Amino acid sequence: MDAAGLKVFEAVARLGGIGRAAAELNTVQSNVTTRVRQLEQELGTQLFERHARGVALTAAGQRLLPYAAEVRELLARARRAALDDGTPRGNLTIGTLETTVAVRLPRIIAAYAAAYPEVDLTLRTGTSAELVQRVLQRDLDGAFVAGPIEHAELAQEIMFQEDLVIVTAPGIQGLPDIGRSGALKILVLRVGCSYRQRLETVLASRGIVDVRTLEFGSLDAIVGCVAAGIGITLLPRTVVTTAARAGEIALHGLPPDEAKVDTLFVRRRDGYVTAALSAFTQIVRSGVVTTMRAAE
Repeated sequence: MDAAGLKVFEAVARLGGIGRAAAELNTVQSNVTTRVRQLEQELGTQLFERHARGVALTAAGQRLLPYAAEVRELLARARRAALDDGTPRGNLTIGTLETTVAVRLPRIIAAYAAAYPEVDLTLRTGTSAELVQRVLQRDLDGAFVAGPIEHAELAQEIMFQEDLVIVTAPGIQGLPDIGRSGALKILVLRVGCSYRQRLETVLASRGIVDVRTLEFGSLDAIVGCVAAGIGITLLPRTVVTTAARAGEIALHGLPPDEAKVDTLFVRRRDGYVTAALSAFTQIVRSGVVTTMRAAE
């Protein structure tokens, strides 16, 4: 059993067919079929059930697949390490919260793109829970998530600190006014959003438990519906300052223990830190310093 055979097996299992695997591997179907049969003969067990629509893993194939996927990932990391001569280049995929990309990252991304034009930078947005999982699965080189995060396989660094505020329609005087008119609607992103969890905790600590949850797909939609009086939300102050100054919404501060939240950058501890990733985190750190100095 060698790495080449496991690579072919993993591709067939992941793509669900000999033809699709052959296309990805840039070979012919007969070569893929031969490799799979050789692996089955060597192991002495059938790895796939053949059917009209493709193939399906047997129980033995399901047990083998995690190891084959690990080998494929290890080979890819080894290739990246071997080709990484210290010059930032190639693909870099970063995950981020929508709130972070909306306010914190535009200048950082512009500076990075100007400094390292050979890097193809891709941003993927999601909730903290989604992003952590994608980093663990090696789908992302790293991600900005809301802390705290405790996971033995993740390295983390505090990059920003956000000041969270309750956001309501104009005319609401403060937290005591919230929830007096029956069931309160909270406007949030999907399950896994850390700000959503914090809002529920803040309200529960004040005895407001009769709430209905409305899920939205974007921050703009949430802020617009809050301005229209549909409900309330919890967001970083930096995200909603402009709308508040325009009188579209009202902001209500919280005690520091409820308001302060760290935005972390997380990556796998065992992941290879490419020159592209190292340069990116350096620019993020320098951007944080610049922002802090400007605020002083």
